Amino acid sequence: MEHSNVVDQSLLPSTDEISNTSDSPHGFAETSSSYTSASSEKLKSDDMDVEDSLSENLSGEEPSVSDSESAVSSCSYEQFHLFDEGLGLVKLVEGEKVYDIIKRKFMMSFERLGVQASVVSIHKHVYLGVKEQARLNSFQIYAKAVENKCGGNANIKYSWFGGSKDDITKIVSYGFGLHEMSQNNGLYGSGVYLTPDSSPLESACNSPVDKDGLRHLLLTRVIMGKSEVVPIGSEQCQPSSEEFDSGMDNLQIPTKYIVWSTHMNTHTLPEYIVSFRAPPSLAGFVRTKRQPCEPTSPWMPFPVLISELSKFLPPQSVSLIRKHHEAHKERKISRNELIQRLRHLAGDRLLIAIIKSFRTKAVTCRIFTLVKRVF
Repeated sequence: MEHSNVVDQSLLPSTDEISNTSDSPHGFAETSSSYTSASSEKLKSDDMDVEDSLSENLSGEEPSVSDSESAVSSCSYEQFHLFDEGLGLVKLVEGEKVYDIIKRKFMMSFERLGVQASVVSIHKHVYLGVKEQARLNSFQIYAKAVENKCGGNANIKYSWFGGSKDDITKIVSYGFGLHEMSQNNGLYGSGVYLTPDSSPLESACNSPVDKDGLRHLLLTRVIMGKSEVVPIGSEQCQPSSEEFDSGMDNLQIPTKYIVWSTHMNTHTLPEYIVSFRAPPSLAGFVRTKRQPCEPTSPWMPFPVLISELSKFLPPQSVSLIRKHHEAHKERKISRNELIQRLRHLAGDRLLIAIIKSFRTKAVTCRIFTLVKRVF
């Protein structure tokens, strides 16, 4: 029996475990023509906010939106010549606070999985000019609207998007489009799939090597608002109701942020491009992380588990579980994603009870077999 076809109880919680500020963080930029000492202070404040969000997985106060003034600084920046200068990209210099924070967060995620990677450069997208200001202001307006709707917290997060060099330049210039939507497998509906700031490797798998041997990731802010769980196989293209603003594959431990096609250019703000070198095949590292070779605690075969669940769950839920299991066998989803879907549909209490019951029966069966052999 293959271990990928079993459920590991270590992925479930134990039985015991089952038991803003006063100033708006989304102020509008009033002008793009003057750069005063106040702009430098704003840049410093933005840098601190970036540190909070990246080093603490955005668990603290959400960052304020950078305005056009804070995007431009002194000689610590230089033009990013690998891309067209008209894109409005400036290069951050190693040793600067924001550069070091993003690089440290990025490298920690790769090193944790044993991936040897190196950051070549980090570039900031500045919002200058009439069109860029309109784009920034639009994001701020929607952020404020979602903030008001959600009781004072727009739940703005940093997230990653992986694509080719050409893909990323088009996103920076024009926003997300149908091409980016077609890159995902559509398992979670119609939209753009981003990964949390703690999981750049997930998005890096979608970033091909360019002619210079580099890969590129886009670090973007996204207005999540109130998220809903989106099951695999969903055909959603917008929130299921006015209550929700975005989707996640799992609310507790998300690996994907789903930004609906209706929201993908109003609720996202591309801010940084990280260019890096990494091994040719990154997908293998992701599978290694999510699919341990051998369970370390009691397990039971998925088909047996599904059979037991059918005694307690409605037919529609069991059918969906079978669909997820088939998707896993076809390698469309990872084992960990299958477990998360299972937990969402069946609930931890029922799963733990069934697994414990199976383990007890298995032990009893082994004892009975031994007794028979003795006598």
